[in-house]
Amino acid sequence: MATNYLITGATGYIGSMIINELQKNAENIQIIAIVRDVEKAFQRLPQGVQFIQADLTDTSAMRDITGEYTYIIHCASVTKSKDMKEHPVEVVGSIVNTTQNIMELAKRCNARSVVLLSSMEVYGSVERMEGQLICENDINGKVDLLNTRSCYPLAKRMAENIGYDYWKEYGVPVKIARLAQTFGRGILPEENRVFAQFARAAVGGEDIVLHTEGTSMGNYCGIDDATKGILLLLEKGENGEAYNIVNEENTMTILQMAELVAEKIANGKICVRYDIPEKNIYGYAPNTGLRLSAEKMRRLGWKPQQSLERMFYDAIEYIRGKHIGQNEEISI
Repeated sequence: MATNYLITGATGYIGSMIINELQKNAENIQIIAIVRDVEKAFQRLPQGVQFIQADLTDTSAMRDITGEYTYIIHCASVTKSKDMKEHPVEVVGSIVNTTQNIMELAKRCNARSVVLLSSMEVYGSVERMEGQLICENDINGKVDLLNTRSCYPLAKRMAENIGYDYWKEYGVPVKIARLAQTFGRGILPEENRVFAQFARAAVGGEDIVLHTEGTSMGNYCGIDDATKGILLLLEKGENGEAYNIVNEENTMTILQMAELVAEKIANGKICVRYDIPEKNIYGYAPNTGLRLSAEKMRRLGWKPQQSLERMFYDAIEYIRGKHIGQNEEISI
C-alpha cells in the first residue's frame, strides 16, 4: 500500500520544493496537493502529483475532503509583507482558519504525522548578547499588539497553539517547524523578500538599496536543508513540540548580508546604498537581535550543509537559468 503525503501550499516555494524532494524517492508513495488553481498547479508542479481543488479557508469545502493520508505537511501561508500591512484582517483569518481546517482533516483521516510550518517571527523582537542563541521555549520577545504588521507573528503564534491543542485534546500527531528565511534553487519569480531583491541586484548589476539601517538580525537556511529537515520531523519529531530549522552559521544582519552579496557574490561590482523612508511603507518586520538555535534539530540527526554564499549562487543560477560555479564571477 502506498504511503500518502498531503501537501498544502504546494504551488508556493517550500511546498513545491518538498514535493520535488519527495519525488527523488518516489517509489511506493502518493503525493496529493490541495490547491485553489489546478491550472497553475499543473504548470508549476511535476507530473505524478494528484490535486484536490479546494480553498483552505472554506471550512465547508474542507469538510468534504475524505480519504486516508499518512503524512500531512501544512505549508500554505501568506508571506508578503505588503499583504500584512494592507490586509491584516485577511492575513489573520487565512492563517488561523486554514490551520484549524487542516487539523480537523488530520483528525478525521487519522494521519500518522503532521508538520505545521511556522515562522521565526513568532519569537517577536528580542535582544541577545553576542553568541547567545534562542531555543524553542524562549517565546518572550515583544510583539506590538497595536501594529498591523503584527498580524503575521500573532497569527502564527495562534496557529501553533491550535496545532498543539489538537495534539493534547484529540491526539493529532503535530510537529511545528519554525523556519528561518529559506531560499536557494527554485526561487519563485514573484518572490520579493530581501534575499530575492539582493540576488536580482547582483544579476542585474544594480546597487543594493536598503530601506532600513540593516541592523536587524537575519536567520537563514538553504532550501535543500530545510526540506530535508521538514521531512525528518515527520518521521522523528516529538508530537506537540516545536523545532527551529536554521543554519546557525548563516545568521547575520541584513546589512552584513547585503555587503556579502555586493562584495563576494557580485565581486565588488555593485554597492550598498540607503534610501530609508520616514515610515515603514514596505511592511518590514521590526528590528530584532534574534539568533536561533538549531540544537533541537541536530539531536534528531539533522546537519545543514548550505552556506549563505551557496544559497545565493543557487538562487542566481535559477534566476539566470544557467550554472554558476562557486568560484565563478557573475557577469554584471
